[in-house]
Amino acid sequence: MSAELLVVTDLTKVFRTRGPRGGRDEVRAVDGVSLAVRRGETFGIVGESGSGKSTLGRTILQLHAPTSGSVEFEGRRLDKLRSRRLRALRHRMQMVFQDPRSSLDSRMSVFDIVAEPVRMRGGRAASVRARVEELFTMVGLDPAVGSRYPHEFSGGQQQRIGIARALACEPDLLVCDEPVSALDVSIQAQVLNLLKELQARLGLTYVFISHDLSVVRYIADRLAVMYLGRIVETGPADALFDSPRHPYTAALLSAVPDPDPQVERRRQRIVLKGDIGSPSDEEGCPFRRRCWLYQRLGRPDACEQPPALRTVGEERRTACHFAECVTDLAGERAAS
Repeated sequence: MSAELLVVTDLTKVFRTRGPRGGRDEVRAVDGVSLAVRRGETFGIVGESGSGKSTLGRTILQLHAPTSGSVEFEGRRLDKLRSRRLRALRHRMQMVFQDPRSSLDSRMSVFDIVAEPVRMRGGRAASVRARVEELFTMVGLDPAVGSRYPHEFSGGQQQRIGIARALACEPDLLVCDEPVSALDVSIQAQVLNLLKELQARLGLTYVFISHDLSVVRYIADRLAVMYLGRIVETGPADALFDSPRHPYTAALLSAVPDPDPQVERRRQRIVLKGDIGSPSDEEGCPFRRRCWLYQRLGRPDACEQPPALRTVGEERRTACHFAECVTDLAGERAAS
């Protein structure tokens, strides 16, 4: 059996919108993304809002039809499956959404919300009830609350219900799209610990999407950093945190607060100027207009060409022409 559960190759998602003068504009929300997710690991995807993280997650699950490229789950290309065969695989790939309140049907009791996918797979009423009660217990909820409705629960409890629903079909893969960003910090820790416990217990594989690097560092084994629909750096999470090889990764890491208040007071951030922009407006290196390294090196001509994702170490790849000097110059920049 292959060690890779999910393989994404040159995946692209283009949204076509009507322009201001009636023409058609194209936005490449996901632009040639390739990655492989191993069984039992947590693969983190990070980046600012607008970087294409959520679109990538939804396109992997075929909630958005890919424009080009391929998605393989256990060696089967999802983008080539007919709807009936794709539905047969749906129970093995589930999603945990960012906003639990909007992802739960307010007209249904939480028992029925969790029971619905179990019923769709068949089974008698007694077995459905037993399974739902097991799922409630698994996510740390009292099965007696099943008759209540989503609005009667806190945000953290609602996310636990969403996780229980995602687990109802016994999936192998969970795509978690900012699953704790709407929660208080203390509740975030509880939900993250729950996800780690469930992974160890059930052998789950996670694709974990977040803009919060502190969260990703806690839960992810490997990591991909996205900018304007492209992966700009990927590798083991610890290695990326210790020595970033892309100036965007270095800037994101500089924004992560340090728990030591004395260190935090002395620490200088690498501040990115301007917003993330639009994928349709960028030529050359898509990051160069905000890149501190581009300015530091005197706007080198090499950055007028889009950098390819290249190997820079064991299991590490980055899309930067000057990756080898990023870590040292980032330290100098933060100290200045």
